[in-house]
Amino acid sequence: MAPQYLSPGVYVEEVDRGPRPIEGVGTAVAAFVGFTKEGPVQQATLISNWTQFVTTFGDFMPSSYLAHAVYGYFLNGGGSCYVVRLPGEEAGAQPVARAVLPARADAALESLVITALEAGAAPEISIEVRGPGEGEPEDQFTLVVRRGGTEETFENLSLRRGRGVRNVVEVVNRESRLIKVEEKESARSLAERAPAAGTYNLSMPEVRAVAPRPVSPELVVGNVPSRTGVGGLEAIDEITMVCVPDLMTLYQAGRLDMEGLKAVQLAMMAHCENMKDRFAILDCPPGLSPQQILDWRKNVAGYDSKYAAVYYPWIRVANPLGNGAGVNIPPCGYIAGVYARSDTERGVHKAPANEIVRGVLGLEVQVTKGEQDQLNPVGINCIRAFPARGIRIWGARTLSSDPAWRYINVRRLFNFIEESIEEGTQWVVFEPNDMELWSRIRRDITAFLTRVWRDGALFGATPQEAFYVKCDEELNPPEVRDVGQVIIEIGLAPVKPAEFVIFRISQFSGGATVAE
Repeated sequence: MAPQYLSPGVYVEEVDRGPRPIEGVGTAVAAFVGFTKEGPVQQATLISNWTQFVTTFGDFMPSSYLAHAVYGYFLNGGGSCYVVRLPGEEAGAQPVARAVLPARADAALESLVITALEAGAAPEISIEVRGPGEGEPEDQFTLVVRRGGTEETFENLSLRRGRGVRNVVEVVNRESRLIKVEEKESARSLAERAPAAGTYNLSMPEVRAVAPRPVSPELVVGNVPSRTGVGGLEAIDEITMVCVPDLMTLYQAGRLDMEGLKAVQLAMMAHCENMKDRFAILDCPPGLSPQQILDWRKNVAGYDSKYAAVYYPWIRVANPLGNGAGVNIPPCGYIAGVYARSDTERGVHKAPANEIVRGVLGLEVQVTKGEQDQLNPVGINCIRAFPARGIRIWGARTLSSDPAWRYINVRRLFNFIEESIEEGTQWVVFEPNDMELWSRIRRDITAFLTRVWRDGALFGATPQEAFYVKCDEELNPPEVRDVGQVIIEIGLAPVKPAEFVIFRISQFSGGATVAE
């Protein structure tokens, strides 16, 4: 309704006829699901850097790949990510060497429990306890921790707590790089409860042969209503990549069989297909030869999805918990970091391939060209080492059998465009469905896609060759408008990667004219 003017004067009206710019959404936010030392359980937590991850969820663990994946993500250029900690302890917990120190007053009374920080094989750590020196309080003592040529000395310790007191638990657990300490409470006095003088060696606990306890794939899959596992990621719109590195931890520990592994990966793909704005980065099972991974792809997995890709083989990285030797890990976290780096430096339309994977020492299997000739056509993206060129991702295919969705960058480009248009056209809802609205929609979407074309994401010498936007009476006849719908048709010509570069070289007689 037009405003009413009842008296002479000058009137100023604000008329909203300008364009509504469509902003591009983010494309590089990964989600990781797995086991950590600590932190909120089954709660997607935003993490912006490695230091924040360590503060929130703890450092590396010997029986979990999640910390490795997040570290590799940030190392390779990843920005923010979400981390979901699965409930329970790490999947394949290894025994840890320990020693129980007797109390000074009674050898049958436990004083302190000393545990090695490094799990696995016995680290050959010894603990020497020295009593109080002359003139020192009776409850004081000194701990000397030795491992090989490394020695840590903690003096003037006590079981007492309070300001100015060097409590043994607080001091050792804060400063030692070899052990952690737990105090055993009792009713005896502090001097009586103090550890008896002597030297004690940490030893491995006796481990009984027990079959690994299987878990249900639902532990990882989770569900939407309770916001658990992969299903819980549905509530977070920013996520564009999904990784579950500790799926392989469960598989290696014997807690998930191949059918369970397949069930989780199928759930990851279904999640991405339902959301239509994210992509699943899958790991292959460990220890498989190129022929075995080909059989797995064809006969065991049988995946077919344009919202997922799988990478082979596992990568070897420095082991922060070992003696400098490398450790093989699933590559998904490092790959997600490369996706993010490629998106930032070149754009989501660039295939995340022929890119160096930072921080990788080697590969579990050295794939040859002949072997990749068999793997590439079935959607196994290989990671290969090239002399003087480093370790690179050498594949850019989805798991789809549809040639239109063969390449990762095409799927992710459409994810980017679709979500950007969806979020940038929310103002259209409940507007009068007339020709003026159709014109405004065409104008805004055309302006956005023109920017995408100028960034090199669409193929064509002109915008008209690269895309079209149609919203008119032909698409929106009365029967469509009567049910409250407005239909817009958009066609895109995405840029495909130059996967096979072919030079045709021939001989010709010198001096002859060659047509250009």
